[in-house]
Amino acid sequence: MKQERYEMRFSGSGGQGIITAAVVLAEAVGVYGNRYVCQTQSYGPEARGGKSKAEIIISDRPIDYPKVIKMDLLLAMNQESCDAYFFDFKPNGLLVVDSSLVEQVPTSRAVCIPFTQVAQAETGQKLAANMVALGATAFLSGCVAMENLETALLARVPPGTEEMNLKALKAGIEAAKKIDLRMLPRAISPQDEDEL
Repeated sequence: MKQERYEMRFSGSGGQGIITAAVVLAEAVGVYGNRYVCQTQSYGPEARGGKSKAEIIISDRPIDYPKVIKMDLLLAMNQESCDAYFFDFKPNGLLVVDSSLVEQVPTSRAVCIPFTQVAQAETGQKLAANMVALGATAFLSGCVAMENLETALLARVPPGTEEMNLKALKAGIEAAKKIDLRMLPRAISPQDEDEL
């Protein structure tokens, strides 16, 4: 799904590994994929437990503005971040949520995968949910080669955790492969239908 500018926002609570997931994706795209990329991040006043978000801009041309203008994809790892950051979408934007922790989804153009449950089942560690989410989100976006994602992940995660993180990443990719985006509504909100 190549386009001139692809914009993503990853969101969750501090301690869920949102920033790490965004950095891995940005490095997969920029360092290993040779595309232009810009990654920014912000935390709430409480580092652990408060809201955190990271934005990734991917482009085939130099990036003139480093923040999300109109999102193509929002990853929400909990209900609070879903509620806080569900705005600024392109009409055909996509919401991806951890259905283990997000119960109220504000659009039917959403992919709901229980990232935390998958992480626990596949690796025995709920903390690996960020890598499950990264695998699924990267696959659904179509903006990065999966082999580049694996290379970036192995270069970035702490020594000794490579196998667990890679297993989580692959579990997320496999979960996303079961999703048929063509079955979702064409627009993220009903009033956007006319713009497509």
